[in-house]
Amino acid sequence: MVNGQADQAAPGLDEAEALRLDAAEPGHRHLFHVPPADGGRYPESAYLAGNSLGLQPRATRDELLADLDAWSRLGVEGHLAAERPWLPYHELLTAPAARLVGALPTETVVMNSLTVNLHLLMVSFYRPEGERTRIVIEDTAFPSDSYAVRSQARFHGLDPDATVVRLAPRPGEDTLRTEDVTGYLAAEGHTVALVLLGGVNYLTGELMDIPAITAAGRAAGAVVGWDLAHAAGNVPLSLHDWDVDFAAWCSYKYLNSGPGALAGVFVHERHHGNPTLPRFEGWWSTAADTRFEMTPVSRPPATVEAWQISNPPIFAMGPVRTSLELFDSVGMSALRARSLRLTGYLERLLDEVTANRPLTVITPREPRRRGCQLSVRLGEGSAAELTTRLRHEHGVIADAREPDVIRFAPVPLYSTYHDCWRVADALAATVSEVSR
Repeated sequence: MVNGQADQAAPGLDEAEALRLDAAEPGHRHLFHVPPADGGRYPESAYLAGNSLGLQPRATRDELLADLDAWSRLGVEGHLAAERPWLPYHELLTAPAARLVGALPTETVVMNSLTVNLHLLMVSFYRPEGERTRIVIEDTAFPSDSYAVRSQARFHGLDPDATVVRLAPRPGEDTLRTEDVTGYLAAEGHTVALVLLGGVNYLTGELMDIPAITAAGRAAGAVVGWDLAHAAGNVPLSLHDWDVDFAAWCSYKYLNSGPGALAGVFVHERHHGNPTLPRFEGWWSTAADTRFEMTPVSRPPATVEAWQISNPPIFAMGPVRTSLELFDSVGMSALRARSLRLTGYLERLLDEVTANRPLTVITPREPRRRGCQLSVRLGEGSAAELTTRLRHEHGVIADAREPDVIRFAPVPLYSTYHDCWRVADALAATVSEVSR
């Protein structure tokens, strides 16, 4: 399977074309720190792992240091006297986060981490009763989601093996069909309490038909939530107009806010102020204008901020704010257009490389059914071993999902056409052609 390192471009892959495309459409790479290459002929990495951890915006360091300086100069007075006062700091993130996911500001808040938020939301929205107890997820859901819903079933005294329904692709296929999801909901929806799917599947890169599945789930009487870890900042979203009940997302992947960065939450406005919805509460769950009255009973606002619990961590919020401002300045429509071009170009190159090699692209070919990620399945060998060679011999950083899938994500904010060319060239140099 594995060749020695090649010094020349693979036949049929035109490096000059990639450089011409980059000259005509330079993108926004200059706004980010790109890791140096650990091998290969180029000084910078071809970084195709932003679906796992996004790169650091150049503005992040200075912005974060400014918040730290406020602490050193002002101490506790920074809550009100800092240039960006800490008490209402989280409100600086609200409007740009809402624009990013297609929501109202009152429906959006940045807090906690992704799986913590999913649990807090399921406290409110997973309410099994009678025969309506099932939770529907995809069979290739990210493990954390699987663990979360199974633990929720156990918390309610239910058998997770019987409660959690894992929808799998048809035999011989790699991705779910929308009609199979909506068909299950039409037939079995009376038993479903919660639908919780990934907006973009972490393994295959498939973009689910969020509005169609949401409509089918709600028509069946179920609550519909979405894990948007791989969708937020990757594809355009319209959560309010799609009538989604709730959603959560992380911000360390496409949102480039740093490892373990704070996450986001959406709750549709029709649920705000509903006294029948159970919620866990804390100091930040009560209305801001009464918070310092220090009363023993919470008075939650009729917004998504009622789901907040704790004092926001300012230094963790700073990088999220910086990143969201960047998305605001560039715009998701422009990023999506560039993403379609970059991913389509990478797909064309991979078609040349995989034609005679034990490699298969498992991401849907239709651009409307995917984000920027293309996943490649190896016919033999280890995904981890191959990604290690790509990095150390060619300076290409990608992401392995053992045993046999490598994920390449040409992120439109900072990836280039030349990065895509380097991926294809490195695969051609590293994976042997099949003998005929």
